[in-house]
Amino acid sequence: MSKILILINDAPYGTEKAYNALRLANQLGKEHDKVEVRIFLMADAVNCAVKNQNTPNGYYNIERMLNFSILKKAKVKICGSCAEARGLKKEQLIEGVEISTMAEFTNWVAESDKVLTF
Repeated sequence: MSKILILINDAPYGTEKAYNALRLANQLGKEHDKVEVRIFLMADAVNCAVKNQNTPNGYYNIERMLNFSILKKAKVKICGSCAEARGLKKEQLIEGVEISTMAEFTNWVAESDKVLTF
């Protein structure tokens, strides 16, 4: 089984980076059952994992897209220090998202066959 790590750095809204990253993750989840998708959210991207999002006009709902990724068995983790800097707590996050560490992130990078950055 190949492992693909998708690193997202940008906020959920304002650019299309998170949207395009999750489009890719979800297409992989739908069509490639022999690929393990891992998503790591850093910097402002940790806000992609906040539940009960109010989607701005003209944008896709990132919460729904991330929930679909989790439904398709993607593993999703967020940078703990990035979350802490933004005042995010575990209870504010979508079910299935884990708060992580740089040590776990570096392990994911080392174990991955491909790392894609958005």
